[in-house]
Amino acid sequence: MDIRRLDSLDSDFQLQLDKLLAWDSTSDEAAFKKVGEILKSVRNQGDSAVLDFSLRFDGLKAKNLAELEMPLERLREAYDGIEYRDREALEQAAARIRAFAEHQKLESWEYTEADGTLLGQQVTPLDRVGLYVPGGKAAYPSSVLMNTIPAVVAGVQELIMVVPTPRGVVNELVLAAAHVAGVTRVFTIGGAQAVAALAYGTETIPAVDKIVGPGNIYVATAKRMVFGTVGIDMVAGPSEILVICDGKTDPDWIAMDLFSQAEHDEDAQAILLSPDGEFIDKVVASMERLIEEMPRQQIIDQSMNARGALIKVRDLDDAVAVTNYIAPEHLELSVDNAQQLAKSIRHAGAIFLGRYTAEALGDYCAGPNHVLPTSRTARFSSPLGVYDFQKRSSLIGCSAESASELGKVASTLARGEGLEAHARSAENRIK
Repeated sequence: MDIRRLDSLDSDFQLQLDKLLAWDSTSDEAAFKKVGEILKSVRNQGDSAVLDFSLRFDGLKAKNLAELEMPLERLREAYDGIEYRDREALEQAAARIRAFAEHQKLESWEYTEADGTLLGQQVTPLDRVGLYVPGGKAAYPSSVLMNTIPAVVAGVQELIMVVPTPRGVVNELVLAAAHVAGVTRVFTIGGAQAVAALAYGTETIPAVDKIVGPGNIYVATAKRMVFGTVGIDMVAGPSEILVICDGKTDPDWIAMDLFSQAEHDEDAQAILLSPDGEFIDKVVASMERLIEEMPRQQIIDQSMNARGALIKVRDLDDAVAVTNYIAPEHLELSVDNAQQLAKSIRHAGAIFLGRYTAEALGDYCAGPNHVLPTSRTARFSSPLGVYDFQKRSSLIGCSAESASELGKVASTLARGEGLEAHARSAENRIK
């Protein structure tokens, strides 16, 4: 393996770091053009366009879109048909995700001032959410749980899942996860046409308020392009992991933690920060030995060589500074007193505390969501959660007394902005 090695004390370190982190947009001109055509067709032609694209891209022939809606009984059959250990794993993961989500619920609140003014915030759930799930040979039941359960906890009543089934290939684990999570409708369609159907609505598929879930470049581009018509969770880039290690953890553990992200795809990014140069050498030796055991060896090798890095830092404070600049999706603090060090972290999607907390636990069953900000967007965004499926409405209620007093302030400011009707509207309530 030929992994890039950097030193934070080098004069060109910042330049090299920026080069390492650089990532092209998840969309390109060709994708934008193609997706734009698909969105326009679905918006104008509804069901017929979705049927045409499903036949063209997935080889699915149907007389009408209703034929591509999967009965909920089929989800139950999938659940009953999978191995007992798989059912148990889904149920345990779902219970943990649900318990964590319950702590995230925003509550309505209000207060009344001395003059009788009532102010507050009313929290309500979205009405209908669309969940995109990759299909075919890809199996991401964990993503079904992570994207669906927070919406259910938030109180969303309709959860419509779209999942492509190219040439009729169906993944039973995905269907079982949908049963466990509480999906209310399922359509076996995918790609940009599925995103368009959810965003604009068709004769058969109702328009949703928000679309969540991962997909390929065409799905990501479609989500980006329909944003504004509907909400979206995020436009995610390749998966990332950053590990800070003081040199006291088993190097085999660290090597495998880095591999756990690198095996996603060739564009995934795995970075190690350590003040111990000899430990970095040990991790390299572990990786060179352990990669021979990996079924996805080629993908890991390409990922580590193209976008991975081993960075020697001055000390842990320096590691924190570099980490806050990188703003990683996943951050492992494989150090003593990890909880204390975490207080210095300002930008990270999820923080894994201590030597025993593998990032993979967060992917599946720890409880917090695994839908996380990538490509340095953790500087300004957060993991998917219940709050992403809730809305806040402001409450304002005036008594006769407070309307009179506030009216004087509003009138002055309105006239300062040259808005006569605003001023007179407020002045009507002045005693």
